[in-house]
Amino acid sequence: MPGTVSDGEVDRLMRDLEVEVEAGGYHLNPDREFTRDLVRGLLANRERYGYISCPCRLASGDRDDDLDIICPCDYRDPDLADYGACYCALYVTADVERGKRAAAPVPERRPGPAERKRQREERALVGRAPGTLNYPVWRCRVCGYLCARNEPPETCPICRVSRDRFERFM
Repeated sequence: MPGTVSDGEVDRLMRDLEVEVEAGGYHLNPDREFTRDLVRGLLANRERYGYISCPCRLASGDRDDDLDIICPCDYRDPDLADYGACYCALYVTADVERGKRAAAPVPERRPGPAERKRQREERALVGRAPGTLNYPVWRCRVCGYLCARNEPPETCPICRVSRDRFERFM
């Protein structure tokens, strides 16, 4: 049942995130209580849906439809570049973390359901296009990492998201 996330669970995910985020060159929001509330929301969504969708967006409960908003979401990097924070402000830039700059309000980049469906269909067509490469090229939808191999890696070596966050690029 959502809302039953314990402080211990929040502490564990906070520790894991701090290690992973800093290793990947990212930064968590320095407002520790705010960040703990976001982490609590991630854990509540994991209980609710089985995955840690963004606590500031309404997930559908369909993992395939929500892949773009599983934290870290597909929009994190462009949001950081444009506004200094991601949509929910869990991730911030170094300047925001150090107080040199305030994060700006982040508009929603996620397309509506009809546009997401159209984009999925378009990606599926690209995946079937004939090519001259020996291996398909896979692109991490979160960080843009590319690799050419039969299957995408289990975990992105750059941003550490799982295999299901990759799409066939070529």
